[in-house]
Amino acid sequence: MPVNYATPAPEALFPVAGVGLGVTEAGIRKANRRDLTVITLAEGSTVAGVFTANRFCAAPVQVCRSHLAAARDGAAGIRALVVNTGIANAGTGAPGLATANATCAALAEKLGVTAGQVLPFSTGVILEPLPVDRLVAGLPAAIADLKADNWHAAAHGIMTTDTVAKAASRRVVVDGKTVTLTGISKGAGMIRPNMATMLGFLATDAGIAQSLLEAVTKEAADQSFNCITVDGDTSTNDSFVVAATGQAGVAFVSGNEPGWAEVRTALIDVARELAQAIVRDGEGATKFMAVAVEGGKTREECRQVAYAVAHSPLVKTAFFASDPNLGRILAAVGYAGIADLDVDGIRVWLAAGDDTVLVAEHGGRAAAYREEDGARVMQSAEITVRIDLGRGSAAGTVWTCDFSYDYVKINADYRS
Repeated sequence: MPVNYATPAPEALFPVAGVGLGVTEAGIRKANRRDLTVITLAEGSTVAGVFTANRFCAAPVQVCRSHLAAARDGAAGIRALVVNTGIANAGTGAPGLATANATCAALAEKLGVTAGQVLPFSTGVILEPLPVDRLVAGLPAAIADLKADNWHAAAHGIMTTDTVAKAASRRVVVDGKTVTLTGISKGAGMIRPNMATMLGFLATDAGIAQSLLEAVTKEAADQSFNCITVDGDTSTNDSFVVAATGQAGVAFVSGNEPGWAEVRTALIDVARELAQAIVRDGEGATKFMAVAVEGGKTREECRQVAYAVAHSPLVKTAFFASDPNLGRILAAVGYAGIADLDVDGIRVWLAAGDDTVLVAEHGGRAAAYREEDGARVMQSAEITVRIDLGRGSAAGTVWTCDFSYDYVKINADYRS
């Protein structure tokens, strides 16, 4: 079960003018499960994306990058997204690229657009061919299901090992007009940006110029999906895409317009909520942990330390057991790769709500620390590990979860 997270009710996910969503069962890998989603966008929409840093990136990622680059260079704009689960179409070579392109062509023909106006996305098992015939056969049903208020169904349709669907919405009033932002994401394992094994789709009915949308999409990813880790593995298919339809009658070109600050904040908030939901639903997770590092010389340095702690299997298993074997945290800080780190200046706290315990200072255990205090905090479902490096004013936070017995079971049985 996810840690303190439940899928929002359908009525809590606001329709975005200019966006339609349709979901169906195509039998791509398993029968009787929603595994094919089509998202359509109004003509004139702008679209931006951030994708996996894995060099072994999947065929659909390669096609998405190509189609977005063409749209940016003056080709017709993106009008549709197609998402399948079950098979990742990664590690499939030239045949996989042909399959991804055939998917785009098939949907384009049915929607009356060009193949270059379609973005394909796949998630699931790597190194297996995507049964494009089943996907194409399912497209008419997904198109027939297109509705503006179908975000809840779409959130379920993109799941793989997720135990719950993940979605979020915001509304912002700009000059008397309501701007809506709604997004969905999926992911539970093979999570470690840049990006994680996740898909994220966010849409707004604001009008946002292409260059501004690309900048805010990267900023949102850096403050959300690129601040999470479940198991330290960077996947092959990860994609975060933002679309702006312009249907609300509010337009932003430079980012200096009134209301942009509020819309930007709402967009980042939705992305952060979706990203944290992935960690809360991490495979086998029983605890949600924030690793907050401060006192660094740079933000990158702080995140480097935070990731060292968040990736450590020894730290994560200790938190699962509520075992205050907290020397594991200090060890992770020490091997994070900061050559000139003065360990005598480091302080470490554990916190759960208002219960905060100083664990380490002056290079070792804090004088006032008692193991029963650490054990008490670690019983909580949500825990913050706060680390002060004592060498600057920068800060950075990473969100992660524990490792339980179920993580091994889920990944051992993933293909069955």
